[in-house]
Amino acid sequence: MLPWFQDGRFPLYLAPMAGVTDAVFRGLCKELGADVMVTEFVSAEGIIRKDERTRRYTDFEEEQRPVGVQLFGADGERMAEAARKIIDWKQPDFIDINFGCPVNKVVSKNGGSSLLRDCPVLAKVAGTIARGVSVPVTAKIRIGWDLNSINATHVVKVLEDCGMQAIAIHGRTRSQGYSGEADWNVIAECAETVSIPVIGNGDITSGEDVARRRTETRVRGVMIGRAAMQNPWIFSEAKHYLNQGSQPTPATPIERWNFIRRHCVLAIRSNRYGGERQTMQAMRSRLMAYSRGLPKGKALRVQFSSVESLAHLDDIAARHLADIVAGFASPFSA
Repeated sequence: MLPWFQDGRFPLYLAPMAGVTDAVFRGLCKELGADVMVTEFVSAEGIIRKDERTRRYTDFEEEQRPVGVQLFGADGERMAEAARKIIDWKQPDFIDINFGCPVNKVVSKNGGSSLLRDCPVLAKVAGTIARGVSVPVTAKIRIGWDLNSINATHVVKVLEDCGMQAIAIHGRTRSQGYSGEADWNVIAECAETVSIPVIGNGDITSGEDVARRRTETRVRGVMIGRAAMQNPWIFSEAKHYLNQGSQPTPATPIERWNFIRRHCVLAIRSNRYGGERQTMQAMRSRLMAYSRGLPKGKALRVQFSSVESLAHLDDIAARHLADIVAGFASPFSA
């Protein structure tokens, strides 16, 4: 059994999200209580071609462990080769296979959730990788391709038989994308079907949600994605709720702004996007997500759409906090 499930532990996973869960954000979520990290998905072919941009997606810091690198593709032998290269470079704690991505550019290449329609190929890919690498292999799926072909209970059994050591399940079909509600009844049924850990994913927005899913289903952990984008404190809130049975005091606007600024500073230092201007432009979508956890978020989103520097961000923060906190003095002015 994977060590983070031993002794009755109930790990909180940060879901892999392209363009979101880079090394910087993973580190911040780890500080706030996330237990297990999975990188943004990477193309097996990009790894084999030694594409530097693809390789950078696999970077992580030691303090973020346990960390898995997520691969997508449709050729088991090539994916196993890519996984071995990653293991040689990075020594991740596990390899995760993406059988859930709904994005057209991935599905069109028979990757991601497209393999939910072809279980023999899915089994070949999963089994080839599991047999071909020296670290544990896990998988992430959706409950089916569409509402007329929900087959997750069959897929999880296939994956267990192929050597997967845990399976994360997003409770929507590929055709749903991120619309509608996650079907936790299917997730619960899957958790009853296999003996390996099932990690539930979808519509987890609070500590109370985590506690309810732990109580009502046999999932062995939960995976949190979009909720963490606007409220990364959800991990510490969930642990507080699991331990105390109550929701803790939420982060204050000043605490949120300090976190937002620190995220931007670390992103600039990482040099992933280039200089300060390019990084702040790349961070606009992240700032938009953070605005949903702040008062008067709609007005902030208008301002975030043009932010290009830390100084500009500081001005927005000072005006915003002055507007909601009487007598506010900017923590960034010193």
